[in-house]
Amino acid sequence: MFKNILLGVDGSEHALHAAQKAAALANCVDANLWIVVAHATVPAYLGEPNFSNAIVARLDESKEILEKAVEAVGEISGEIHTEILEGSAAEVVLNVADVRDINLIVMGSRGHGKLRGLLLGSQSQKVLQHAPCPVMIVR
Repeated sequence: MFKNILLGVDGSEHALHAAQKAAALANCVDANLWIVVAHATVPAYLGEPNFSNAIVARLDESKEILEKAVEAVGEISGEIHTEILEGSAAEVVLNVADVRDINLIVMGSRGHGKLRGLLLGSQSQKVLQHAPCPVMIVR
């Protein structure tokens, strides 16, 4: 049924709760889990060294979010894969779902907010509208 599950996370409480639910489901169906963090594109007009500093800061934040999500997931019977990608959260989740042959997308109902460039309510709506597979939204 669900062999590959995608978990979109942004570090919010809702996303960490979604991580626990995705892990439980992955264990029930012996599925692989893809944990994905999206961060906003850094505008090139910042110039150096601001451009490089902004990229490093966003990557550091994304790695921290990813570590918390992996910790929330714990151990599962399938494989855990992780990705940090640049772009809008909805576009990143939808692209990974398409490329990785995802059977289910799991994400929190609300995120941290648009300024952080991560998952939020409007992003969840976009995923629901355009997903190539079922979507589970967790509160």
